[in-house]
Amino acid sequence: MGTIWDYLVVGHVTQDRLPDGSLTPGGTASYAARTARALGLRTAVLTSADDSLDLSAVLPDVEIYRLSAASSTIFENRYTSDGRVQFLHARAALLTPDTIRDAGFTGRPTGILHLGPVARECDPALADHIPADFLGLTPQGWMRRWDGSGRVTLGPWEEATQWLPRADAVVLSEEDIGNDEALAAHWAAQTRILAVTRGARGCSVYVDGQVWHLPAFPAREVDPTGAGDVFAAVFFIRLWRGDDPMQAARRANCIAAISVTRPGLSGTPTPEEAFRCLK
Repeated sequence: MGTIWDYLVVGHVTQDRLPDGSLTPGGTASYAARTARALGLRTAVLTSADDSLDLSAVLPDVEIYRLSAASSTIFENRYTSDGRVQFLHARAALLTPDTIRDAGFTGRPTGILHLGPVARECDPALADHIPADFLGLTPQGWMRRWDGSGRVTLGPWEEATQWLPRADAVVLSEEDIGNDEALAAHWAAQTRILAVTRGARGCSVYVDGQVWHLPAFPAREVDPTGAGDVFAAVFFIRLWRGDDPMQAARRANCIAAISVTRPGLSGTPTPEEAFRCLK
């Protein structure tokens, strides 16, 4: 049976609180899906959000499966000289093999399955219920913890040893690993391909016990939010299309650099921008 979608991303479409108190859509699912569409892929999103959030406006030309929730997931990012301080103000419903049926979703074949949690919402066992040619993981949401005020901190990735061997590629940021290079190397030894994004310093790619450092493309940064998700989507897609890891990472770096030049989801690439980078 052929695939239904080229790219299926699972995770919460979020509402990100801006400094003026207004909300704007975000989340790995949003950035990755919009990027996949710009690259011409048949794309779907499995998510949970408040019914009042107009997902069709956030994700044009994307097939959407929504599990209803009392509230969408709401994050607030505060950027300081010491890095990002993040708060979680609300969380939508958990995405598990049992609950996704309420979103009208049934496991159907897909090319790339991207599990992209932002707030521990994705049950990794979803990979057992959704047939896919390629499994990509952006596990930052499995490592997030939050206190009573909602302040987010880094915690262990408890399922790492179980899921790293199953993934075709994993993308994390240096912030996700707490700048622990030994941890990155330890995880890389358990999976096929692992990339660590480093913002304006590019990325590192681990393959077969070797590590390569690739510089970023120059860009005038306006908003770095979502750049890692854009990178991950391009990286997974180009690996699935047959690029070697270095080639895939260079192309992902190029498109991620575009994403930081515009605020929020407007930073996701246009098809024309994606085409120039892929050339």
